[in-house]
Amino acid sequence: MNDILRDIPDQIESDRLILRSPQPGDGPIVYSAVCASLETLRAFPASMPWALEEPSVDISEAFCRQSRIDYLARKGLPMLLFLKGSETFIGACGLHNLSWKHQQAHTGYWVHRNWQGQGLITEAVSTICDFAFTQLKLRRISCLADIHNLNSRRVAERAGFQLEGILRNERIAPDGSLRDTALYALIR
Repeated sequence: MNDILRDIPDQIESDRLILRSPQPGDGPIVYSAVCASLETLRAFPASMPWALEEPSVDISEAFCRQSRIDYLARKGLPMLLFLKGSETFIGACGLHNLSWKHQQAHTGYWVHRNWQGQGLITEAVSTICDFAFTQLKLRRISCLADIHNLNSRRVAERAGFQLEGILRNERIAPDGSLRDTALYALIR
């Protein structure tokens, strides 16, 4: 089957969240959340190098539009996260590096600093992974976390991922230092 012919809804829901594909016009809300969360996002530059760039509405809008294109082409399924019953944007997660042939993908995520520690990102990751396994028939989802990003590692563990190993000197931070990465996987 041609990947673009796959029927995939633009949004899915969890108990507290709406997860939906980015749309043109979402740039300003993403920009605002990124600006509010820069200190946290920049703490792990090897994992989130995009956060080192000076944010702008145009950069965030370009991200949303490119993400929409990737979503429609079924190359990746990035999702914006909103509190159910409101327009409150709290972060992003998604399936990236989709391989339909090998039935696998990678997940990544970040959350607005005001919404950390409430289990929302774990809920989002669990929801998108369940969707991937049941609806998309994926068999493996991996997650890479900076070895020192304990919050990200806890999200993966709470979402059911198992630690497969530590990749030594896997990523290079912008300052040139080598960073170890924890490799997690969820297999069904």
